[in-house]
Order: sequence, then structure tokens, then C-alpha cells
Amino acid sequence: MINATTAGLVLAGVLFTLGLISMLIRRNIIFMLVSVEIMLNAAGLAFIVAASRWGQPEGQVMFMFILAMAAAEVSVGLALILQLYHQLKTLDSDEASRMRG
Repeated sequence: MINATTAGLVLAGVLFTLGLISMLIRRNIIFMLVSVEIMLNAAGLAFIVAASRWGQPEGQVMFMFILAMAAAEVSVGLALILQLYHQLKTLDSDEASRMRG
């Protein structure tokens, strides 16, 4: 029988792996940003599951820090994506790596 801690950590691992694979496969910058968000949420889930196992509130505090960091990352990332699209008219990461200047 699988307990809740094991199931939660397995789910966090699967989510992190899916985010990592998606990050490595996709070339669209928006999909890459979403993949990073999935990976951050998986890490937050692992913190909450581990903290609930020992009955400590630190996992929820760490998840709040992860959410704040993810919000900052999204705002800066979307600003960079808009600027990149304005200059290159594409969201392909390969085209952005060829940019000179």
C-alpha cells in the first residue's frame, strides 16, 4: 500500500520530470516558460508533502517563497519575451540565439 507521502513525492517527481523534458524539447519560449513554472510547482509540492509528513509549517513557507519567485520570474520573462518578439517577430529560441548586437 502506498502512503500519501510516497504518492505526493512521486507526483512531484513526475511533474518535475515532465517540466524538464518539455523544457529540453520545446523551442517556443512561452512553452519553455510554462515548463519552468511546472518544475517550480513540483518543487513546491515536494516541500509541502515533506513538511506535512513531519507536521512542520516550513514547507508551506517555502512554497510561498516559490510562488513569489515564480511570479517575479513570469513578469520578467514575459517582458523579455515581448521585447524579443518585437525585435525578431518570432518566439523560436533558436532564432534568439542567433541574434547579434
